Amino acid sequence: MKIYRSALIASAGFAMVVLAACGTDASNSGKNTSTVATETAAMQASNSAQPAKLNPYAYLPQVSTFSLQSETLKDGNPLPKAQMSGIFKVPGGTDTSPQLSWSGFPKETKSFVVSMYDPQAPTGSGFWHWVVADLPASTTSLPANAGIPTGGGLPVGALQLKDDAGVPRYVGGAIPAGSGTHNFYFTVTALDVPKSGVDATATPALLGFTIGSHTIARATLVCPTVG
Repeated sequence: MKIYRSALIASAGFAMVVLAACGTDASNSGKNTSTVATETAAMQASNSAQPAKLNPYAYLPQVSTFSLQSETLKDGNPLPKAQMSGIFKVPGGTDTSPQLSWSGFPKETKSFVVSMYDPQAPTGSGFWHWVVADLPASTTSLPANAGIPTGGGLPVGALQLKDDAGVPRYVGGAIPAGSGTHNFYFTVTALDVPKSGVDATATPALLGFTIGSHTIARATLVCPTVG
């Protein structure tokens, strides 16, 4: 009988060790397997939730900033209708790139990159709406509608890459119904080189990787918009 009791105690002790190793604790005592599984799934979902406003540049090395203004946009306000996408059938959208102007960038600046990005697009990788590289350091503004397909609204030498819609132009915001707030990032990046080093076949992601070590300052306007 003593041997039998010892075996039971040993078995119980082994079970406690296994449960502890699996992450089960006293707080789950008295709960059935289904309840514990449901609570665990809810906890995992909560832990994996993304913040409401995800800054895509938070993952890059910190650099200095400068001033970015717009006659078209206001930081913290939604995108105007004209900057939404008629290509994607948004009512009132005309795919018109906004007017932008900037100042206060480092004197070492030799070129700029201008872009518009939506980190909350339901793609798993965001959505690049507009990317212009190799803007000369003498460029301190772009007029409205500079992002036309021909690139005629851009300074000589500027390179307009294909966006995530597959076209080398500005494509406005297009928010799927029910997808919540999208924070459209308009960004001017100052580089210490006169050319980005990519050609017209490069993707926005490749451009971002290529200019990473040459980025010396960055300015942004953010337009949170609900579809």
